[in-house]
Amino acid sequence: MAVPFAFYWQHLVDHGIDLMIDDLLTVARWSGSASNRQPWEIIVVRDRALLRQLADCEGYAKHLAGAPLGVALVMAGEEGRADHESYDEGRLSERLMLAADAHGVGSCIGWLIGEGQERARQLLGVAEGKKVRTILSLGYPDEAARAARSRPEQPRKPLDTITRVIG
Repeated sequence: MAVPFAFYWQHLVDHGIDLMIDDLLTVARWSGSASNRQPWEIIVVRDRALLRQLADCEGYAKHLAGAPLGVALVMAGEEGRADHESYDEGRLSERLMLAADAHGVGSCIGWLIGEGQERARQLLGVAEGKKVRTILSLGYPDEAARAARSRPEQPRKPLDTITRVIG
């Protein structure tokens, strides 16, 4: 099965995006995690001014500035569980992106670094000690912007250059 590229579009528009939020939150609730701890909180951000502020945080989330909706993943920040939480955060973000795609909603993953994590934590009113690194932007793909975007001839490496079969 080929996974569609739709969930990596960075130009998103709002056409009633709220209709699928409950489904995304249900996916988050049922998403697997190490030891089934679910070390996360989900913050849905509809406030466009706040999304623009989050886009200005240090990292790779500029696309939030134009997004109709953001979903911040707040990780517990448990001592000695950083590897588990990082893995769970990746699993959760990918599942949310695929769930959005099932609704025809595009998404783009944002990653905060350095002081951007602390600034986002403050902007979102998250308790000290918790981690805010990943924020997804969600919206219906802007087909005109997508069509106008230049694309590399080969957007992905050929399969035979990234795989090996042993035995």
